[in-house]
Amino acid sequence: MPFSIGIVGAGQFAGSFARLFRLHPGVGAVHVTDLLPERAERLVAAEGLAGTVPSFEDMLESDVDAVALFTQRWTHGPLAVQALRAGKHVYSAVPMAVSQEETAAIIEAVKETGLTYMMGETSHYNPATVYAREKIADGGFGRLFYAEGDYVHDMDLGFYDAYRYSGGERWKETASYPPLLYPTHSIGGVLGAWQTYATSVSALGVRDERGDGVFDREVSQFGNDLSNATALFEVAGGGSFRTNEFRRVGYPSHIRESRFRFFGTEGSFEQLATVSLWQDKGGVRDVSEHLQAVPTLSADDPSLADVSPALRDAFISGTAPVHDRARLPGEFAHAPNGHEGSHHFLADDFVTAVNERTMPTVNAWVSARYTLPGIVAHESALRGGERLAVPDFGDAPG
Repeated sequence: MPFSIGIVGAGQFAGSFARLFRLHPGVGAVHVTDLLPERAERLVAAEGLAGTVPSFEDMLESDVDAVALFTQRWTHGPLAVQALRAGKHVYSAVPMAVSQEETAAIIEAVKETGLTYMMGETSHYNPATVYAREKIADGGFGRLFYAEGDYVHDMDLGFYDAYRYSGGERWKETASYPPLLYPTHSIGGVLGAWQTYATSVSALGVRDERGDGVFDREVSQFGNDLSNATALFEVAGGGSFRTNEFRRVGYPSHIRESRFRFFGTEGSFEQLATVSLWQDKGGVRDVSEHLQAVPTLSADDPSLADVSPALRDAFISGTAPVHDRARLPGEFAHAPNGHEGSHHFLADDFVTAVNERTMPTVNAWVSARYTLPGIVAHESALRGGERLAVPDFGDAPG
């Protein structure tokens, strides 16, 4: 039976998934709530949804079966727990949480309620991650021992506009969100292919020097002045991976904001902004076309009017040849996609997990492995690179 879902937060990102949930044959009514009622009303009108709900609390008291959280990134943990305890399945935008305690609370709530929790990490279906996952499965890398994941998104390329849109007059207080507390695009792309987990980390941050009130500790809600950070993780079973979270960087993040590298004893894979290469001891093969996402919507589409032009590529990019679209519902065939084809797969994963009572791909335990290492890495950076242990909550129950 199709289930109903409530969208919580009608900002720039919510519309992409509201449309997919409406189209999915496994979903019935879609409702929306937002702190700004007019935004919820606009989304309902634009996507032909069932209607608005006055508040999050009202949503939890309603008969919707699930909620999808598209609120500010530091709010997800407590809202997810509240929703699970109210008997709702939860789809959450990234990150899962901002502390170990919040992470543990979500996992405990999932255990006790038996409900579905899924974090919508786009890098899990990034073409590079899908490609590396397939290569690992067929033994192409030999023994994988090192990987890199970069989320290189300059503030000047759309982030200022996005924070102004979501933060209002006091947007600078939240635009200073610590880079390592938004780690899942880089970590998720690595661990989404490499089936391991982080056990320790050492990280370093770079203090911001722009002087415009963003990443100013006196202004920041988070007391943060780090705009760039690098973390080196040890992994279970031997090996390591490195991630970069850069917010001040001379790089075309509107072309590719997440990029990855994997090195094994028999083969390796590397990405730059516009090139993807498979390499082994015999030579180099350009696989860029195999991983190239095809746009599904014009960057000038009216639905993107509130989105900065520098961010629109992330909202319109479709699947690449490496993706297996055969598993997706036919209703998605001509629907706009985003984040290099990931939106369709993430929406379908959640709907399928709820309807079939199965464990979603990026379940609570996987989400913790994508999120918690960054939380610990931020603490390491504040301690000048001190190596810290990364807790692990184990594998999801069978």
